[in-house]
Amino acid sequence: MDDHRKEPADSGGTAEATSMGEEAGEVRAFWGRLGLPGLVDVHTHFMPERVLRKVWAYFDAVGPQTGGLEWPITYRHEESERTALLREFGVRAFTAMLYPHKPGMARWLNDWAADFARRTPDCLHTATLYPEPGVETYVREAVEAGARVLKAHVQVGAYDPADELLDRTWGLLAEAGIPVVIHCGSGPAPGKHTGPEPIARVLARHPRLRLVVAHLGMPEYEEFLGLAERYGEVRLDTTMTFTDFAEELMPFPGRALPRLAGLGDRVLLGSDFPNIPYPYVHQLHALERLGLGDEWLRAVCHDNAAELFGL
Repeated sequence: MDDHRKEPADSGGTAEATSMGEEAGEVRAFWGRLGLPGLVDVHTHFMPERVLRKVWAYFDAVGPQTGGLEWPITYRHEESERTALLREFGVRAFTAMLYPHKPGMARWLNDWAADFARRTPDCLHTATLYPEPGVETYVREAVEAGARVLKAHVQVGAYDPADELLDRTWGLLAEAGIPVVIHCGSGPAPGKHTGPEPIARVLARHPRLRLVVAHLGMPEYEEFLGLAERYGEVRLDTTMTFTDFAEELMPFPGRALPRLAGLGDRVLLGSDFPNIPYPYVHQLHALERLGLGDEWLRAVCHDNAAELFGL
């Protein structure tokens, strides 16, 4: 277990600033050694501050959706500090993964995300959805306003992604070629509609939908690798996978590593920043120690997402 999991980041001070500066140097050394111009992180969270504070409070309370785990937030900083830190790390582009847990939230979140993207040019304009009347309309409006990626969270939203209310919206996104980062695996705790079967029904109807399965589909890794092997537009993000934290709880099966290597052009770097219980650089080192080679790392940490988003 990574020792950083046990001690949440301090709230401020010179020691923390020094630590962050040192970490930024480590992150830059990582991608510099690979000959990259920086990183592209497709799974970072920015949302209205009062919403984010509620998310942090949920993690602090060790709720059921965290699997009852202690989950200290390493980067519990103000929004401007968080964006500045990603830039210090050399993250060329990142996302504002935000998501509703009930009807009536998504349009408001999309309005906030559009404004955030306007004032944060290195953030890929992110939007979200929920199975409710009018979803196709507000998603179309978000796409027309420049949204480049959507976030869907089956676990938190507690909805079936194959709900008929979403069918036309999935079709719209498939036609537009807009990637959707979707938390549909059953980690860290299963939900009523998590797992590969519901999302397989969506893909059967919309095989060209550009789904990016968050967390490599943790813990149903092999089943989601199978979906990526079957559908050419399905991708996976690395968020939290292979870290000491995840490996102790939901380890990736070693027998599946050759399949992951074989999908090297469709695996994207994700981190869950700022809501992670360890330093950002640990995710990078966790990928490096897989031993899949520098070409795989370059593709995962930058090139695949740069191609997907035309960066």
